[in-house]
Amino acid sequence: MAAGAQNGVRDMGDKPPIRIFSQVGPKLSTLIASLVPEAEVIPLEVHGPIEPEASAEILLTQTWGSENIGEVVEHGVRWIHTLGTGVDRFPFDAVGERLVTCSRGASSIPIAEYVLASMLAFEKRLPDVWMRSEPERWYGERLGGLYQKTVGLVGLGGIGLAVAERALAFQMKVLASRRSDRPSPLSGVEVVGVDTMIAAADHLVLAASATRETEHLVDSELLAKAKPGLHLINVARGSLVDQEALRRALDDGTVARATLDTMTPEPLPQGHWMYEHPRVCLTPHVSWSMPGSVDLLLEKFLANFQRYKADQPLENVVDRTRGY
Repeated sequence: MAAGAQNGVRDMGDKPPIRIFSQVGPKLSTLIASLVPEAEVIPLEVHGPIEPEASAEILLTQTWGSENIGEVVEHGVRWIHTLGTGVDRFPFDAVGERLVTCSRGASSIPIAEYVLASMLAFEKRLPDVWMRSEPERWYGERLGGLYQKTVGLVGLGGIGLAVAERALAFQMKVLASRRSDRPSPLSGVEVVGVDTMIAAADHLVLAASATRETEHLVDSELLAKAKPGLHLINVARGSLVDQEALRRALDDGTVARATLDTMTPEPLPQGHWMYEHPRVCLTPHVSWSMPGSVDLLLEKFLANFQRYKADQPLENVVDRTRGY
């Protein structure tokens, strides 16, 4: 492979048009074609063979890749972009040493809003305090608040920082753990170990990448150190939580509520205990969603496309060793 391809840029001798294989559906493929008219966008199915003569330098796909990705990349692909952040399910073995980038950071705003909404719902006891008939008494309900409460953030990337900014606006105390021992880039956030954090946190937010190091990070040993009445929020991956350990902590009251936008497996099978547990609030992996959320994901790709076209290094390159 040429040096330029290894660095994620085009060789100077390459000539337009740049071809893009798109495995993100016909609607998005059409949109991308309108946004980059200088490129030729070639929609592809996610399974089955492709035309022998088809070729493209770029592949735009989902974070889990596709059934036929091994064949697709052999048709001239040098750079792969995944339309999302987490790449724990991406089939790296099938794409060789080709450069892979992702839309890291694009979903930080909607996910942070989801986290704040979840914390407020827990503290304000929503929807339990909503009335559907005349209550036995008025003025008697006691509600909590975020003011002066402590939120712990497992992960201080784009999502963690977005949550921290909003939590500080509510005058919360913000603790965070991160892979490195570097201080927080955001003033007001204290970087501590996970053990210290869970002992102090009223709300614990999982916003770290799914890697070998973070698998079952939240287990029986860690939960035993939790501040009683913890509210656990997972907007990362289900693999970060030992779900049977969580079940025991919910049953004994150590964890007062688990708000889970991601779990293992996905989709969660019918009859799973988490559907019925009174202290579990499940959502179907939608924390990333808001008006314009797909546009934010696409912006990361489009910005990199312009860098690629200009022979500049790409951003949001996936570190295969770290897994994100």
